[in-house]
Amino acid sequence: MDQISLRDFASLADYIFDYAGIRMPVSKKTMLEGRLRRRQRALGFETLDAYCRHVLTGNTLDEEGRHLINAVTTNKTDFFREPVHFDFLRDIALPTFEADYLRTIRAWSVACSTGPEPYTMAMLLDGFTSARRGFTYSILATDLDTEVLETARLGIYPSDLADPIPAALRRKYLMESRDPARREVRVVPELRRAIAFARLNLMDEKYPVGEPMHLIFCRNVLIYFDKQTQHDVVSKLVRNLAPGGYLFLGHSESIAGLDVPLVPVANTVFKRS
Repeated sequence: MDQISLRDFASLADYIFDYAGIRMPVSKKTMLEGRLRRRQRALGFETLDAYCRHVLTGNTLDEEGRHLINAVTTNKTDFFREPVHFDFLRDIALPTFEADYLRTIRAWSVACSTGPEPYTMAMLLDGFTSARRGFTYSILATDLDTEVLETARLGIYPSDLADPIPAALRRKYLMESRDPARREVRVVPELRRAIAFARLNLMDEKYPVGEPMHLIFCRNVLIYFDKQTQHDVVSKLVRNLAPGGYLFLGHSESIAGLDVPLVPVANTVFKRS
């Protein structure tokens, strides 16, 4: 069976770690082979070995790097995924901002994938601000994978992916396809306009996101990094989090042992001191 040699795998793994901070132990070799076969075929190479020769010895790694990273990133996502976070956002974080007279709420979905997370955030923020005169919001949604960003911008999804959305929100914020056979929904234009989608690499020295954020969702990202990279990424996120703002991590993630000015306020929810 066509496979990547251990030597080539090590070279690719080093590049992926240096570029994206994603660890690729040998146990992920089969996964990497499976994901690169589509790219191999797209470029017309008969074998993975030929693809690796093209990438590693043909001085094309920088050119091919973005496609390589797109192939290895994991893009599991759902609307209202880990719903207790959105309960906290609706019931605690947003009322706190109102009490503090925060008129413009800035939010960031750090690894937005195909978009359900930032659109879920937008549903809650839109509902909150539209019911209060003078309140506005903006959302930045970033990802390393350029392909998922294009899907997110379109805001078109299989109907069953929208099943976790409460019925009232689904009626308000999603449009059903005119062709029932397509079984698709699309996010309404008002929400799509409220979100700016952009490519961002968490390994960059600085994150060009503008003014400090009041809400940062960075969920199920740190699990792919080693401890030092986790510390570096969280530190940079905190620099872009306003005092009193909230950082949301995935339920299997932690900031234990990290020297950052965050106070836990709920399960994997932290407030900047």
